[in-house]
Amino acid sequence: MSSEPLLGTPGTSSSPSPTLAKRKAILTTVVVPILLLAGIIFVAIKGEGIPKDDLGKARYYLKSSPVLDGHVDLPIAMREIYGNNLSAFDLNGPLPGHYDTSRARKGHLGGFFWAIFTECREEEEGADFMIPSVTVRDTLEQIDLSVNLIEKYSSDYALCRTADDVMAAIRAGKIASLLGMEGAHMLGNSLGVLRTYYDLGVRYLTLTHSCNNAFADSAGIFGDVEERWGGLSPLGRELVKEMNRLGIIVDLSHVSDKTALQALSITRAPVMWSHSCARHFNDMQRNIPDEVLDKVGKGKGKVDGVVMVNFYNNFALPKDQAPFANVSTIADHIEYIADRIGRHHVGIGSDYDGVEVTPAGLEDVSKYPNLFAELIKRGWNQRDLSLLAGGNLLRIMRGVEDVSKKLRKHESPNMAKYDKRHDLDGHKIDF
Repeated sequence: MSSEPLLGTPGTSSSPSPTLAKRKAILTTVVVPILLLAGIIFVAIKGEGIPKDDLGKARYYLKSSPVLDGHVDLPIAMREIYGNNLSAFDLNGPLPGHYDTSRARKGHLGGFFWAIFTECREEEEGADFMIPSVTVRDTLEQIDLSVNLIEKYSSDYALCRTADDVMAAIRAGKIASLLGMEGAHMLGNSLGVLRTYYDLGVRYLTLTHSCNNAFADSAGIFGDVEERWGGLSPLGRELVKEMNRLGIIVDLSHVSDKTALQALSITRAPVMWSHSCARHFNDMQRNIPDEVLDKVGKGKGKVDGVVMVNFYNNFALPKDQAPFANVSTIADHIEYIADRIGRHHVGIGSDYDGVEVTPAGLEDVSKYPNLFAELIKRGWNQRDLSLLAGGNLLRIMRGVEDVSKKLRKHESPNMAKYDKRHDLDGHKIDF
């Protein structure tokens, strides 16, 4: 059993039946710990034993519950360095940047969201986002690159669309590969394009990147963005509903506080922050404020979600302190979020290959065990670490999938359109 990854999947979806909820609760509180304990016993019997040192223990735990990273920018890095030419590089490594397969294996990476990203072109697209650009073309090229890399290196990778797919891939010894889209500016102002991306495998959508779009207001990155919609636009509200119906996770990294609060108020499914830090440590709009964090959880007025902590120095700490960020810095963010909203609501969203610098001790994907060792030193146990590594993300995925199955039974595809568009108004044709 110890050779098979056992990622904990505690909790329930946002609206399960009482019977299903009870069964899942039993699995969470009883079965998963028993399975993990059984794995420990098996390994002990085989003579490996549990290492005494924190780093050894971290690596040991990650063998059974490997990391599921919410955001790795490998696709855009390969576009910028190699022009998306699959024959120009070997994914096994060594590669420039933070990622290649050999380092991922060393770091016990069980899977990740391949971040599908193209730059905002707000100046080209105009104030109403209506001037055509190459954004959708470039987005499709990034999906094409990702899918073809996964296929080319299929001995190590498997394209996944569901939580069950992720578990199957990990058990087969492969790196589970999911597609996440970083910004609704890549939708071409169209819910039809959203549905097409879903069919191609996209399973989360960040509502904005660094720019506002036809759906929502952005938090910007290092500078404030002038508010356009006061949060979600009318079409943005329909976007959230259609994402719920389809089974695409609403990702609230990068969005303004108003966008986040409004999305949380209308979503019918769990949400995520794929790569974000806590504003408590660095007062910048890109980070999550306590007001938003406090909306995450179980109970009245709260939404199930997972905050996947970003490793970027300049998000984790103020500018004057950022050069000194280390493993402890990221552990501080994880603990702050976990203490505020619970250990069932935190995960890993490194932003590897998408940032220029990373904390000392977290230089690339081989270094995840260092972070887990730091948390072990702080008293985190194996069960809590399995939730952080990937169990919490899997719970969110299952919750979103469950909501989608229910909504699809009585809701049709959303035909809402951007009110600035008139090419779909329809007109009479004389045949």
